[in-house]
Amino acid sequence: MSYWSLKKNYDSINYIPYNTFGVVLGTSKYLHGGGINAYFKYRIDAAYSLFIHKKIRYVIVSGDNREKNYNEPKMMKKELIKKGIPSHFIYEDFYGINTLHSIVRVYKIFHKKKFTIISQKFHNERAIFIGNCLGLDVIGFNAKSFTFDSKIQFREIFARIKALWDIISYSGS
Repeated sequence: MSYWSLKKNYDSINYIPYNTFGVVLGTSKYLHGGGINAYFKYRIDAAYSLFIHKKIRYVIVSGDNREKNYNEPKMMKKELIKKGIPSHFIYEDFYGINTLHSIVRVYKIFHKKKFTIISQKFHNERAIFIGNCLGLDVIGFNAKSFTFDSKIQFREIFARIKALWDIISYSGS
């Protein structure tokens, strides 16, 4: 998956090409023990940076909303508005319950085949792989991350196996 995203994943705002839409992949704003989740903060910062540097025009915030008191898209939209992005430039996808659903829904619900995915590099690699398998023209903008997070790296192994399974299952349906 890392290989598939090699020339489609960007760290620098200076080199990433323009896309009309950027999609921020969801994560919780708060950690289980309390405090702000840095991955959430960094994704919001990355989306804002793309917007103010005119690398995207609209932002789709895609995430989980399955529980009454938990709404990733609403939390992301609220933070982007706080940073200064007008609400009419932000669209919410309340059914992006996982990476596959988020990518598929940008295509099927928002009718976009070409867009920028906004998350951490490890997550973008998987999302770009999924997008490529679906025939989409996607690139990733890497939000700031931690240099080494063993818990995330361990989780990512299983997430990539699941992504392969999801693509095989999805193509068969």
